[in-house]
Amino acid sequence: MAYTINKYDTTQLTIVQDGTIDQTTDIKLVGKNYAGYGEIQNENFVFLLENFAGANQPPRAIQGQIWFDTANSKLKFYDGGKWRTTGGAEISATAPAGLSTGDFWWDTTNQQLYAYNGTDFVLVGPQDAGTGITQMTSKTVLDTGSISRSVIAATVNDDVQFLISPVEFTIDSTDAQNAISGFDVVRQGVTLKNTQSATAGVTSTDHQFHGTASNALKLNGISASNYVTANPGAPTVFTEITNFQTDAGIAIGAGLDLKLFIENDNEGVIQNSQGDEIKFRVKESGGANVNVVDIRPGSILPGIQSTSPTVYRSIDIGSMTAPFDDVYAGNFWGISEKASALIVGGNTRVGSVDSSGTGTGNTVAVRDGSGNLNAVLFQGTATSARYADLAEIYTTAKEHPVGTAMAICTDEDHEAGPANA
Repeated sequence: MAYTINKYDTTQLTIVQDGTIDQTTDIKLVGKNYAGYGEIQNENFVFLLENFAGANQPPRAIQGQIWFDTANSKLKFYDGGKWRTTGGAEISATAPAGLSTGDFWWDTTNQQLYAYNGTDFVLVGPQDAGTGITQMTSKTVLDTGSISRSVIAATVNDDVQFLISPVEFTIDSTDAQNAISGFDVVRQGVTLKNTQSATAGVTSTDHQFHGTASNALKLNGISASNYVTANPGAPTVFTEITNFQTDAGIAIGAGLDLKLFIENDNEGVIQNSQGDEIKFRVKESGGANVNVVDIRPGSILPGIQSTSPTVYRSIDIGSMTAPFDDVYAGNFWGISEKASALIVGGNTRVGSVDSSGTGTGNTVAVRDGSGNLNAVLFQGTATSARYADLAEIYTTAKEHPVGTAMAICTDEDHEAGPANA
């Protein structure tokens, strides 16, 4: 009578006829009355004992069967469709199929371990970029005193980007195996690549922190205490001369009203960009700040002293002991105590003090120290004169005493005679 062989789940596996050997599975099933079954049965026990150990997978596996893969030293089980590794990762050059959530796969091409999340493979590590290592690695580095220092190195494609250290130390770079490219002094905390002592702790390349920092000890290598800070409600204090090295200058005011800048390369300009007035104020001896000069379009005025009505301050331009050399203008309105020249008929004439009987042309005649006014010729009508001004000059045959009254006579023989009473 044939044997009906069922699996553990009660489903039929095969029927073994009397006197035959069934090879449906990797274990030979012996039929009834088969002669010499002892050797076959004993081999079956050995196969089970060694879990079908061999370099090649059993050819007639059934679901749940165990196989020890001697080529990879892995214990595997058959899930009904493929052999899977037990207690380890699947090993292959490409992603395996049919894995369950939580299974591992070792990628032999990239030498990386993946975990299956039920949908995709998630990289466990090591993190790689390009052909090198990309991950946070723990390292032991010798300092210049031969003391071992523990650091964490942030590595991208075998290139260390920054180091994390609990203490500050200097790397012993004399040993090429110990040196780390771009690092000499490692600071306590985080040290970026190319932040070396030669640059006073300033990173010399583009290895930088990008984002918002709530605080900093230095800015561009300069201590924060050297910068001017803005304190709301308090004035900003400059303790040294401040240079604005741009011709664009500075702008002051909520509307950027007042501007100080350079024009045409070397011309200083003060400009009110919003209004039509610039005031200059100084502090009086009494302590009050007063207007001294008010500049408006078309006029420069003294500062206003009071309003309603408007009263302008009394302002001097220069002084007796500190006069200006030359002042040029189209017109002067007011009282002048002295002048070096006068405009007469549109021509400038200077004053001239001449000696008796002389005069300088194109000048204004000025009395001399005796009060005399000298000129070459006075032209016009005089209402009185010290001496008569005759149209002709007469001579006498002989000289007469001063004071002699002379009369004009047509008779040549009468040179002089007694005067009639």
